[in-house]
Amino acid sequence: MIAGQRVVVVMPAYNAASTLARTVAEIPRDIVDDIVLVDDRSSDDTVAVATSLGLTHVLQHEQNRGYGANQKTCYDYALGLGADIIIMLHPDYQYTPLLIPSMAYMIAQGLYPVVLGSRILGGDCLKGGMPRYKYVANRFLTFFENLFLGEKLSEYHTGYRAYARQVLESIPYHDNSDDFVFDNQFLAQCFGHGFRIGEVSCPTKYFKEASSINFSRSVKYGLGVLGVSLAYRFLRRYRG
Repeated sequence: MIAGQRVVVVMPAYNAASTLARTVAEIPRDIVDDIVLVDDRSSDDTVAVATSLGLTHVLQHEQNRGYGANQKTCYDYALGLGADIIIMLHPDYQYTPLLIPSMAYMIAQGLYPVVLGSRILGGDCLKGGMPRYKYVANRFLTFFENLFLGEKLSEYHTGYRAYARQVLESIPYHDNSDDFVFDNQFLAQCFGHGFRIGEVSCPTKYFKEASSINFSRSVKYGLGVLGVSLAYRFLRRYRG
C-alpha cells in the first residue's frame, strides 16, 4: 500500500513456468498488497508453479482466449479486490519488477494516472537483446502513432503498465480486441479520455524463455496498430 492506496500487480501469463519464480521474487511485497496471475490455458506448468510460490489469486481460462482477453480478466479481478493502483507486469522476466515502487508512487502522488515502463528511454534495448527488426518496427510505429494521435510517447508497445483505478473504470476496455492490439487501443482510449501518460526508463531482457510474438503475428499487430491510429485521428477530426 502506498499513501493509503491499495496496489495490485496483475500478470497475464502464458507458458511462463520457467520465468515466473524469478519475476515473483523481485516484486516488492512491502508495497504490493496482492498479486494476481491469470493463465491463458498454458501448455506448461505455469499454474502449478504459481501455486507453489504461494500466490493466492491464480485464475485460469478454460481455453486460450488471447493476450487482450487475459488483460480484461486481470483488470476485472483487480478491481474486484479493491485495487487503487493496478500494475501489469509480464511474468516472463523481460521487465524488472524493481520499478514497481517508482511507477506506483507516480500514480499515488497524483502526477500521472497512467505510467509506462519504456524500453526505449535510456537507449539500452538493443543491448538488452531486442531484435533489430523489432526495434525498427517499434520506432516506425511509435513515430506514426505520435503523429496521428498528437502525442510524444517514447513507445506504445511496452507490456509494463500502471493504471489508477479511475482509468480502468472509465475506459470501456471490454470493447477492445482480445489480441495484442488491445494495448494500443487502450492507450488511444486513455488519450481520448484526457488521461495524461508518464513514462519511466525500463531495462529489458530478451532471452529464450522470454515471451515474444513471431514475425507473422508481429506483422498483424503492426497493421492493427496503424488501424487504431488512423481510427483515432478520424474520430478526433469528426468530433472536433
